[in-house]
Amino acid sequence: MTGSFTGFTPEAIHFLLELSVNNEREWFQPRKAEFERLLKEPLEALCTDLGEQFRKRKVPLRADGGSPFRIYRDVRFSKDKSPYKTFVSASFPWDEPGTPAGAPRSRTEAVHRPGGYFSFSPDEVYLGGGMWHADRPYLEAWRRLVVDEPKRVHAVIDAPAFTKTFGKVDGEDRLKRVPPGYPADHPDAELLKLKDVLFGRRLTDAEALSPDLPDVLAKGFARATPMLRLLAELAPN
Repeated sequence: MTGSFTGFTPEAIHFLLELSVNNEREWFQPRKAEFERLLKEPLEALCTDLGEQFRKRKVPLRADGGSPFRIYRDVRFSKDKSPYKTFVSASFPWDEPGTPAGAPRSRTEAVHRPGGYFSFSPDEVYLGGGMWHADRPYLEAWRRLVVDEPKRVHAVIDAPAFTKTFGKVDGEDRLKRVPPGYPADHPDAELLKLKDVLFGRRLTDAEALSPDLPDVLAKGFARATPMLRLLAELAPN
């Protein structure tokens, strides 16, 4: 896989829009080479260049040939049998020796462990990360950290560089009530309800289509490193 990312193009967005209304193998297969030219190869180059940026900036995330997700959907347990995703994306797992998260042993493990994420779609181009659909031991470790070391947690999530870039920590999924064993009126009740611990921001059109996108992403993930380290240092029982 080579680097030298030159940027995504408006044609790449148009391809994804067309795919969203023609999501079938008969449409995609004759245009597979176009998909690879417009989206697959630029994403691979982006990940290669981003890996170099991570090393240069000492950001402990891994970006390489294993970072991009495949365009094919897993439809085994879905009512929607559309075969293709209508976006491209990549993940960047935490990769710092000596932390409990360490380096994930597999792509499946990495998805549910601390790391960074990038997606490119006609609706939005997104930079984010955190701990998505965390395994229960890690979620419990997060809740213990919130209760036992609130100053440490807030020093990270309320840091000006973090909040200016990403706003507040949130999650796609959360409990309706504070989990059993924790006070219902806890001052950080909303953090305790989280089932994902996530942060992110939408990129502007200028950022999304710029050849400097690897630099934009690396700067964002550098600002998120204290938050990611906080999650990577969780020690589940």
